[in-house]
Amino acid sequence: MREKLLFDFGWRFHAGDIKQAEPIDKISMYRHAKTERAQWGPAAYSYNEDDLKNIEYWETVDLPHDYIIHQKPDKNYNCTLGYFKYHNAWYRNRFRLDDSDRNKRISLLFEGVATHATVYVNGCLMARNFCGYTSFEVDVTDVARFDEDNVVAVYVEADDHEGWWYEGAGIYRHVWLIKTELVSVDLWGVWVNPQKRDDKNWDVPVETTLRNDSIKPAEVWVRSSIVDRDGNEKAAATDKIHIQCKDKAVLKQLLHIKNPVLWDIDNPYLYKLHTSVMMEKQQTSCLETSSIETCPADSSEPDTDLQEIDAVDTRFGFRTFTFCAENGFFLNGRNVKIKGVCCHQDYGLTGKAMPDRVHRYRLRRLKEMGANGYRTAHYPHAEASMDALDELGFLVMAETRWLESTKEGLEQLEMLLKRDRNHPSIILWSLGNEEPLFLKEQGKRIMQTLKAFVKKYDPSRPVTAAVSGDPLNSAVNEAVDVIGINYSLHQYDDIHKKYPNKPIVASECCAVGTTRGWYLDDDPDKGYFTAYDHPTGDFRVTREGTWKHIMERAWVAGEFQWAGIEHRGETVWPRLCSQSGALDLFLQPKDAYYQNMSHWTDAPMVHLLPHWNLQGREGEIIPVWVYTNCEEVELFQDGKSLGVKRPGKYTHLEWQVEYRPGVLRVEGRNKGRTVASKTVETTGPAAVLKLRLEDGNVRADNEDVAIVTCWCEDKEGRFVPDASPLVHFSANRFGKIIGTGSDVCDHIPVNSPSRQMRAGLCSLVVKAGSKAGTLRIYAHADGLVPARLDIELLETERRPHVRR
Repeated sequence: MREKLLFDFGWRFHAGDIKQAEPIDKISMYRHAKTERAQWGPAAYSYNEDDLKNIEYWETVDLPHDYIIHQKPDKNYNCTLGYFKYHNAWYRNRFRLDDSDRNKRISLLFEGVATHATVYVNGCLMARNFCGYTSFEVDVTDVARFDEDNVVAVYVEADDHEGWWYEGAGIYRHVWLIKTELVSVDLWGVWVNPQKRDDKNWDVPVETTLRNDSIKPAEVWVRSSIVDRDGNEKAAATDKIHIQCKDKAVLKQLLHIKNPVLWDIDNPYLYKLHTSVMMEKQQTSCLETSSIETCPADSSEPDTDLQEIDAVDTRFGFRTFTFCAENGFFLNGRNVKIKGVCCHQDYGLTGKAMPDRVHRYRLRRLKEMGANGYRTAHYPHAEASMDALDELGFLVMAETRWLESTKEGLEQLEMLLKRDRNHPSIILWSLGNEEPLFLKEQGKRIMQTLKAFVKKYDPSRPVTAAVSGDPLNSAVNEAVDVIGINYSLHQYDDIHKKYPNKPIVASECCAVGTTRGWYLDDDPDKGYFTAYDHPTGDFRVTREGTWKHIMERAWVAGEFQWAGIEHRGETVWPRLCSQSGALDLFLQPKDAYYQNMSHWTDAPMVHLLPHWNLQGREGEIIPVWVYTNCEEVELFQDGKSLGVKRPGKYTHLEWQVEYRPGVLRVEGRNKGRTVASKTVETTGPAAVLKLRLEDGNVRADNEDVAIVTCWCEDKEGRFVPDASPLVHFSANRFGKIIGTGSDVCDHIPVNSPSRQMRAGLCSLVVKAGSKAGTLRIYAHADGLVPARLDIELLETERRPHVRR
């Protein structure tokens, strides 16, 4: 039966290339020219990283691992890449196979290695992968060793770049060791494509790709069953298929179901397709022998004593969606405006190496903001993110990395399609972003080739491209199903007139830079933008102005804002990141977060900016803004009303208020009743440190992390929004601090346990160990009462993993 073992632990890591003199004798070069080609150096089976001459250069690390992020930024390096020096590196690890594994297929699945990877197993060159954002499988069956160590060596080349953003470097996603029987379901080999027949009935076509890695043909029975959330079987089909030796075959089945629960953004209900592969026992034993005799032919009916040889669970959902050229986007028959964000996949505290909890946490924060859409800019995102997008109810524009119709480009696109096409959250395949060739006939031809390729694997979803510059005259518009427009608000109406029968979506918009807690004018020397919504960069549009533009055009399906979360790179010194996010680099909400909430949510809310610790600005007229979705708002200063205002559509409210220390309070009302309020007041100086856990139920599994925020209160227990102490963090033996951050212009390496707080908040992430107990996190700062946070780590069964 199938085993999928996490292979994240105990990797040996060497930063930089390893130069070793070539031997001068013939026999060494002769052996080097054979299958086990790595006869010397770190790829060789016999290489010993613990040898006295090597050991000081090798450290032990766990995955996911980004070996760039711990550097000190240097303005002499490329700004788009985060001001870091990128270099190559080596990884090595070992695993053992029992004699019982001898008749199995053995493979390694790398979810992501940045940027280019060469993989050796037992000294044999097994794979090269030339995209840092695609997953790839390495079949090691033929070179595996049994009852002794198998050695995996990975050479990472990070000095060739694929993007204009922080890319990180290393094995930054999970690695899995997978064992299956010789006949098994192929990697990403199940495709479930529900299709609505009428108001009650759904057809569920299922395609199962099976592989036969034995040296004999095989016949197997495949049972596919639909299982609901409570474990109830709703439909099933069983069929037989013949597979030639060392070959693959596709079985097509059709299931039927009545009145399924629909997957929706408000109720993301998921079903499971359970695939069971069975073989008659006499054939099973025949496959395991080296004899070349032919096994007895199977009958047309299965033996009553079938043996299950493989099982796979595939999650999917039932939903319908349509892009309409005149009325936008429809989900399950109702008109829905896409309220989306574009996101890179990095984390300010750990770089590209994001723990699974962080994938989910950051998406949950975006959902709480009111977002219902997500664009995987500009490459396939991790499986953990894709699963969370399904579970949380997002509408996803899934993007490939390269607009290339080459063999390599098509293979990368195939990986994205096969891995992700079962996700009900995905509504668009994006085949490129801001490509200069989009304007030319070459880009159109490439797009036509890629689109035809997509339709072979998934005809159920439309294809788009994110076009910038001059989208009105883009040749690629003729090839896509849905026109994606990046910025260029002034061209929307003309594009709609030119292509009246094509749906349109704002694939990227409103790159408005703001800095959390900065309420003065833009300050290039400090690297800060004002926190007020204002035009920035080359696009000269505001966040609310963009949303107004989208909402006034029913034929625009919705928007994907740039960006949901600040990301490293694409910046200007001394700032380390793009500032367009609604969440900052360390996942703290900015004022823009609440602005989006006022546009995208219905639960009554008000948000008031700025804070009222503005010492030194006494007598100055301060613009006080309110973001709200209430019918009317009243602002009070020190208990005195400054007037009632009613917001226009998609706009904020604004008062000009003379600053004096005191209290500002805003009340939001619907039908004359106060339904939301917010208060900011001038506080005393910081006196006490505080800590809170942002996402509970931390597991003691050596994988999980605690996401923690530190803040300050004054002697009266009030949050101090401009506090800036130097805070020293530590943890007991149940965890390890792996990242801290507060200021987007702080150049201290992220793994420092000491951090200067900025604008009243500091973030930290602590990796939990493998033992249940009380994880204690401490915060100290000169002159302040220290803080301690106790987290009870949950005792949990660890995911099956490789044991060395």
